[in-house]
Amino acid sequence: MNYEPSTINAVKAMIFAAGLGTRFKPWTDKHPKALALVNGKSLLQRNIEYLQQYGITDVVVNVHHFAEQIIEAVQQNKGWGSNIVISDETTEVLETGGGLLKAKSLLQNNQPFITLNADFLTDLNLNNLLAFHQQKGGLISFGITNRKSSRNFLFDTDNRLCGWMNNSTGEKRISIDKPGLMPMAYSCVVVFEPTIFDLIPQRGKFSLVDTYLSLAATHHIYGYDHTGDKLVDVGKPESVAKAEALFP
Repeated sequence: MNYEPSTINAVKAMIFAAGLGTRFKPWTDKHPKALALVNGKSLLQRNIEYLQQYGITDVVVNVHHFAEQIIEAVQQNKGWGSNIVISDETTEVLETGGGLLKAKSLLQNNQPFITLNADFLTDLNLNNLLAFHQQKGGLISFGITNRKSSRNFLFDTDNRLCGWMNNSTGEKRISIDKPGLMPMAYSCVVVFEPTIFDLIPQRGKFSLVDTYLSLAATHHIYGYDHTGDKLVDVGKPESVAKAEALFP
């Protein structure tokens, strides 16, 4: 299905860059994963420039692991042309959900906002994702693809989020019990309505996955299928070669 380009302006974004990057050793023994290079550009720079393609230049970046290196890179490169605001988590890494909640004052206005993971690279069209989000009228919309993954979200025929499963352990968490749920893989590109901050039930250190599953039964959360787009989870050193082949 094609969607009309979004007319949303003044969208802000957040890039999650605070993680310890334990799968990315030995690089992360001395550096944050967000500064790992793909064809001479860091993952962080690539995601900032990705947002710039859609006119999004107000970006929050959270930091924890080797935080000073990220702050220095942002300062030396003048935000790569964007307005970068740091959300400091140096005292405690809060994961994606806790990191988002901590950045509330930096993101909240009357517009939807976008979050990305620093270690994911994609060419998903953000205008189309925002247009899908507007048309569906839900609380949250995020990119999904039909690819092999250790964990999947589960969707009904309207692409509404109904649950989650761990393919390695068989664990399932069902928010809306329906037959024939479709497993899809998460792309870590998300659009949130600003009201999300009033609805998140968790506190402290927690994953956005927990937030999605706790809200899915009472609020509409949708997956935007962009299967066929470029997408790389640069979670391990061996992923860099794949990323370099797709993102010159």
